[in-house]
Amino acid sequence: MLYISLALLIFAILFFWQSNRQQKAAGLPGGRVIYTDTRGWGEEVEKPLFYAALGLTGKPDYLIEKSGQIIPVEVKSGRAPEAPYDSHIYQLASYCLLVEKTYGKRPPYGIIHYENRDFAIDYTRELESSLIELIADMREDGMKKDVHRSHEQPSRCKRCGFRHVCDQKLV
Repeated sequence: MLYISLALLIFAILFFWQSNRQQKAAGLPGGRVIYTDTRGWGEEVEKPLFYAALGLTGKPDYLIEKSGQIIPVEVKSGRAPEAPYDSHIYQLASYCLLVEKTYGKRPPYGIIHYENRDFAIDYTRELESSLIELIADMREDGMKKDVHRSHEQPSRCKRCGFRHVCDQKLV
């Protein structure tokens, strides 16, 4: 009986060690995973978060509960740039806003996880205001008949969902 108990204890320690390693490799901070939009954790994917006042919907890759706070984590597949792209920061800020409106807890920050580096982005009132302004600008542009391309990057054009109707595409 002692050997079985000892074997189970060793197995449990190895299980927790491996779990901790996988969590760190995924860019997740310590804490409990309460939401995931990746199929790696199971077949069922969580429902999107929704904030009706702005018509904002989103599915963060992970939500981690740590010390009573909920931290959104966005996982990017590529290598990290010198600084996170604005679009990634605003995507993460959207998740912070959605967490606050859904769970009633304002995240102090969120995490953008790249293949080789993580960035903790503070969710400040200034970032929130800038996000709300950006959403308003996007809605306004959505009502316009003619919106000009906002970049000079052929790779962005190549992946754009409006490429088939765009008269300003680069490639």
